[in-house]
Amino acid sequence: MTQRTLSIIKPDAVERNLQGRILSMIQEKGLKIVALKMLYLTREQARGFYDVHREKPFFDSLTDYMSSGPIVVSVLEGDGAIDRYREIMGATNPESAGQGTIRKAFALDIEKNSVHGSDAPETAYREISFFFSQMELVG
Repeated sequence: MTQRTLSIIKPDAVERNLQGRILSMIQEKGLKIVALKMLYLTREQARGFYDVHREKPFFDSLTDYMSSGPIVVSVLEGDGAIDRYREIMGATNPESAGQGTIRKAFALDIEKNSVHGSDAPETAYREISFFFSQMELVG
């Protein structure tokens, strides 16, 4: 089943100029990029995006980090895109991530783990809508 999912290349990876390599890894695994842009999140925007984590102890650190520099957001499309992209990303903790995954290759630590991806169809819809209008999706 064709799905769409959101990808964020986080500030640590953009700062190290890894966005091209990461996007290439995604495309090599058969996912199509149907929308793409680079932007800065304000702290309030980051808090809104990660609102689901508001009560967790890492919320302030996460939202400060996600608003610390530019990010690259994209919409990926393909069969089973949500699960496929999660496999390409690897485990949240890079020490547990499998060989050949984005996080194993590029993550600095569990917070600065270079990428974010939606975890379910409902989440993907909400996250994509946060960053993109329907007119910006070209797949």
